[in-house]
Parts: sequence; C-alpha cells; structure tokens
Amino acid sequence: MTRPAHLRIDPIACDGRGLCAEILPGLITLDDWGYPVIQGDVPAALVADAGEAVRVCPKLALHLERRR
Repeated sequence: MTRPAHLRIDPIACDGRGLCAEILPGLITLDDWGYPVIQGDVPAALVADAGEAVRVCPKLALHLERRR
C-alpha cells in the first residue's frame, strides 16, 4: 500500500497567486483572500500533479513531503 504524500504551504512566503489551486483544484481551494487551503493528504494518483504545483510555485511556498 502506498502511503499518501502531504503538501505543506509556507504562509509567510505565499503571496496568493493561486497557481497551485489551478493545477490541483480537487485538493487545493483558495480562501477569501486568495490563499491556498489544502484539503488533506495527496492521493497517489495526484502526486505527479502535486509535484508540478510545487515546481511552478513562483514564491517556492509549496512543499511536497512524501511519507514513508
């Protein structure tokens, strides 16, 4: 069984551009101010998309932690 990965947002670095929510709309929503809210662990099927969201984050505020 594959354990889920976990996305973490650095709220200090994030400036609320919302690119991560565009890439992972089922997992990341935006709050009233445009900042991301993560809806739980990253399912195995979305790990590649989560990695892409981390890669395109312009402020390097998103981090993917793979659980062992």
